[in-house]
Amino acid sequence: MNNLNTDFTQRNAAVDIFRALTMFIMVFVNDLWKVNLPESLKWLDHARRGDAFIGLADYVLPCFLFCVGMSIPFAIENRFRKGASGESTIAHILLRTLALLVMGAFITNTENGSVERVSPDTIYRIGVYWILMVAAFICIWNQYPRTDDKNKQRLFTALKYIGVGVLLFLAITFKDVRENVFSARWGILGNIGWTYLVCAFVYVYTRDRLKYLIPIWSIFVIICMLGSRMTEAWGSEAFLNLPRPNFYNDFLGIFRIGNGSSCAFTMGGIILSLLSLKYSQIANRKKIIFAVSAVAVFFFASFIAKNFWVLSKNAATPSWIFYITATSIAVYSIIYWLVEKGKESWFNVIKPAGTATLTCYCMPYVAYGLADITGIVLPHWFTHGFMSVINCLCFSFVIIGATYLLGKLHIKLKI
Repeated sequence: MNNLNTDFTQRNAAVDIFRALTMFIMVFVNDLWKVNLPESLKWLDHARRGDAFIGLADYVLPCFLFCVGMSIPFAIENRFRKGASGESTIAHILLRTLALLVMGAFITNTENGSVERVSPDTIYRIGVYWILMVAAFICIWNQYPRTDDKNKQRLFTALKYIGVGVLLFLAITFKDVRENVFSARWGILGNIGWTYLVCAFVYVYTRDRLKYLIPIWSIFVIICMLGSRMTEAWGSEAFLNLPRPNFYNDFLGIFRIGNGSSCAFTMGGIILSLLSLKYSQIANRKKIIFAVSAVAVFFFASFIAKNFWVLSKNAATPSWIFYITATSIAVYSIIYWLVEKGKESWFNVIKPAGTATLTCYCMPYVAYGLADITGIVLPHWFTHGFMSVINCLCFSFVIIGATYLLGKLHIKLKI
């Protein structure tokens, strides 16, 4: 264990708020599928392939990956501070990754673009699947209260086994409308899981040493530059357009690095978190200059990169990495400044989304499941035009409220 130059005992409330805000927007944009957005509001949704803009929904995953990175130093250093060994920390990282992959697989197998989502031959409706799925997640990964009561310990263990049994039942019996059986489709949580695995391992071996972390971030960006198709003016081909299969792409595939963009976001979050801690005591004026300079540099880098690679979330181009990094630094810096000014309470209404993030992520599936089982259909006026946005905003607040209430009942997913 190396000697650290950073104090991780102080909690950074701005990270929790940044994660809560990202989660709130994630629930909002993920709910847009059930409404009919007017053309003037299509910018709220994902940009379609070929669109020359980035929709609000396109900010969510990369910003969340940024938040994951900002949390990694705190999580790992707190384990070491409590006396955990390097081996147990690596095991913890592997178990967290496995949990995210499992959750991602069960969620993603239902996301095939069909309203019905499950085969008519399946013995349950999709709503039943979703509710059983979330119930199983809670049984397995709930943050059960610490207790010396043997009966309660046996009960908690039994609930974990019941949760595993329910997931096995769903995996064995599930078929989608195309008669595809349950398979390894990772989705958003899986992407987060693989990225977390790579970046957490990097941090375990580098700790807070920026002289290693910044070059590693640069490597992920270079991988993206080499693998992204360039604009028509530059031939519409990638720098490194190797025939498949080849060792380079297969090596990246083993570690699920892809084109490097996801890892670049998470490593960027790690670096920003460390810089924020290392220089927390400097004058506010210098902090503002640093933040504004960093945002300007990355926006300028994105502007330059757009001459070579289109600004595209779908293609995960270098210009997109720089643009989202600049945006993430800007949003975090504003939140950090507000917290220092004593305005943390402004975000209390969404705070549960930042402290019980996985619970908040799963709660919409319970809501959709109940709507499917009960046959509840929202009135036309509430799902079209401007009111459709109000609909989704209300849904986000309801989900966060449910997350808060579950927390009061000691129901909180934690991996």
